[in-house]
Amino acid sequence: MIPAGYMAKRVVRKPDWLKANGVEDIYSVSGCISKDFADYIKFWKHNGCWFFDSPEVIDQVAREQSIGLAGTTMFYYEVYEQEFDDGKGQWCPCERERSFPTNIRTPEKKILAGFDVVNSVTRNSPECSPLSCNSLTNEIQTNSHCLLADFETAKQLIETGKFNNSEPGPYRIFAVYTLE
Repeated sequence: MIPAGYMAKRVVRKPDWLKANGVEDIYSVSGCISKDFADYIKFWKHNGCWFFDSPEVIDQVAREQSIGLAGTTMFYYEVYEQEFDDGKGQWCPCERERSFPTNIRTPEKKILAGFDVVNSVTRNSPECSPLSCNSLTNEIQTNSHCLLADFETAKQLIETGKFNNSEPGPYRIFAVYTLE
């Protein structure tokens, strides 16, 4: 796993249409359900993984754009070095966008919340998290944050086709952390 960066998100409770028992809220990497703090790409302050190098950069963007961060949760992400090309059925190198400066400050204290599988057709920013966006959590065991318990489970589920017909690949595995 390699550092990917930070994001402030507005975490929501489990929507009624998700029927999975035990899911309380949505910590997915995608912004489809628990929204990012802003439509941030237009500010061009993100790094080559399409996140932010530090919480301070998010604070700066929020101040400059008069965006309130009250009620957000700060997340830190790491991404697996490989992405699964569902068309080829194999793992391939996952690279960040090299035209963006990337200097991620690793947090001193982080709490692992779980692992998410995210598609990235454009091969830059994360798109959808099929566990939540496509209700796969109704069929696949997840934790209270709609995330997988461990990396090995995420990888095995991808390789056995459990994410097929949800969102087009490639698929990336993210470790999702909250900050202490």
